[in-house]
Amino acid sequence: MTNVGIIVGSLREDSFTKKIAKSVASFLPSDYNVSIIDINLDLYNEDLDQPGKVPASWETFRAQMNDVDAVIFATPEYNRSIPGGLKNAIDVGSRPMGSSIWDKKPALILSVSPGAIGGFGANMALRQSLVFLNMPVVQQPEAYIGGVTNILDANGEVTEQRELDYFKSIADTFVDLINKNK
Repeated sequence: MTNVGIIVGSLREDSFTKKIAKSVASFLPSDYNVSIIDINLDLYNEDLDQPGKVPASWETFRAQMNDVDAVIFATPEYNRSIPGGLKNAIDVGSRPMGSSIWDKKPALILSVSPGAIGGFGANMALRQSLVFLNMPVVQQPEAYIGGVTNILDANGEVTEQRELDYFKSIADTFVDLINKNK
């Protein structure tokens, strides 16, 4: 069993980004256990990363991520970068020094936007952090999902075959990366 965690940068309940992440994840093999990991965490402050002071939200997040073999990062673009909640989750998971939950876990970056360039800035900003965290990341196909409001139907589902074929190619490449890194 391969455990894949989905981390969604948008905290909105009805997030476009979450819908796209679920659609891409639906193409993973049936023996993959996929779960969305909550990143509604206390802000990282090194003063709190001491025995007896660690917030419960960090402990829960770190424990969940320790059970994850690979990660799908799905993010909208905020001001040409990633949302603060996503950056905070990356920081919480990378500390304390020497205890990173990210090290060597294969990753897929999906950036999602109603705009035409599909969250390119967020994708690149996140990629930069993941390189530092020693995470092998899917290189091609790059997953910039633009015009998201045009590809979701009234039920919030992706039904266009062209998009579904693209999502399958992304998922297949992610599976190949996971298998190479086992």
